[in-house]
Amino acid sequence: MSEPSDRETPARHPHADGPPPTAPESGDGERPRGNARRLSRRGWTLVLSGVLVLVFALVGSFVRVPYVALGPGPTYDTLGTVDGQEIVTVDGETSYSSDGELRMTTVSLNDDVTLFGALGLWVSGRFALAPRENYFRPGQTDEEVRQRNLQQFQRSQSNAEVAALRELGHPVHVRVDRITDGSPADGVLEPGDRLLAVDGRQVSDTADVYEALSDTRPGQQVSLTFSGEGGRERTESVTLANRPDGRPQGFVGFVPTGHAEVPFEIDIALDNDVGGPSAGLMFALAIVERLTRDDLTGGARVAGTGEIDAQGNVSEIGGISFKLVAAREAGATAFLVPSGNCDEAVAAAPDDLRLIDVSTLDDAIRALEALENGQPVESCAG
Repeated sequence: MSEPSDRETPARHPHADGPPPTAPESGDGERPRGNARRLSRRGWTLVLSGVLVLVFALVGSFVRVPYVALGPGPTYDTLGTVDGQEIVTVDGETSYSSDGELRMTTVSLNDDVTLFGALGLWVSGRFALAPRENYFRPGQTDEEVRQRNLQQFQRSQSNAEVAALRELGHPVHVRVDRITDGSPADGVLEPGDRLLAVDGRQVSDTADVYEALSDTRPGQQVSLTFSGEGGRERTESVTLANRPDGRPQGFVGFVPTGHAEVPFEIDIALDNDVGGPSAGLMFALAIVERLTRDDLTGGARVAGTGEIDAQGNVSEIGGISFKLVAAREAGATAFLVPSGNCDEAVAAAPDDLRLIDVSTLDDAIRALEALENGQPVESCAG
C-alpha cells in the first residue's frame, strides 16, 4: 500500500489526537496574561499615535508661524466711489468727470498665518511667504505697524495733492507740519507756519529744507525764516540737537510739508484701512483728471502704483507682481510702473497687460495722453 504524500497529510501536533493541553494555573488561580500584554502594547501604541496626530493637528491649525502671507489685494478706482462716497473730490472749483478708471492697487498682508494655512497659501501659487521680521520690527505691535502705514498713506495723499497742483501750475510753498516735543523747533515754530528760508537759503519745497540741513551737525546754530498767523515774517536762531535715529546731521525737530496756494479744497477719502505710500501716483493723476477738462484716460481702464513726492518724482514700491495680478483681474489693460520696478514687472506681468514706464507725474500724464491718441508710449519692455 502506498504512503500518503506530504501534500495530502498535514503535519500533526503531538496532541492532535487528544484535547488541547490545559495551561497550568498560576499560584493565585489566574491564567498568565501574555496575550493581554500584547494587546495592551498595541493599544498604547495606537493611543500614543492618536495623541501625536492630535497635537500636530492642533499645532498646525492654531500655532502661528513667523511668516506673513503676501498676495494680490483689492483695487480702487480713484475716480470712482467706495461705499457711495467719491474718493477724490474738489470743493470750490469746477470738477470734471471721466469715462475711464485710474485704479490704485494694493498688496494683501496676512500676519495670522498657521502652519497648515501657510502650506495651503503656498500650494495655491497665488501667495508668497516672507519672514515676519521683514515687515514687523522686534517688539512692534500690529497696531503700531497699522499706525505707521496709515501715516505713510496720509503723507502720500498730501504729496499727491501738492505734486498735482504744481503740475497744473499753481504756486507751492513749504509749511510746518508736525513738531517734536522738546526739540529745538518746539516753542519757535507752530504747525501751519510758512517756512521761507533755512540758514539763509530760500526754500520752495521740502527737498530744499532737507538739502539746507544735510551738512549740519549737532550744536550748530541755524536760522529759520518763517511767517506765522497774520503773515508777519520772522527769523529765529536755533541750536541743533542730536538726531533720534543716530544720523550725524543736526536735528531741528519739525516735519516740512508742501502746500499749494489755491482757493479751493481737495479731499481724498478712502476709509478701507489701506496703508502705505504707494497710492501717491494714482491719487495725483486723479486730482489732475478732476481739474482738467480733457479726459486723461480716454475711457480706458488704467491701473498703476508708485510712491510720489511733492515734486512729482515717482519711486519704486514693493509687491509689484501681486499688484499686476490684481490689476488684470480688475480688468485693467495698462499699468503705470515706476521705472525702478520695470524689470520685476516684465518678469511677472500677466498676459495682455501693457506695462508703461514712468519716473515722474509728468511722464504718467504724457503716457495717458499718448494712449488716448494712439501714439507710442515708454514701455517697460523697451
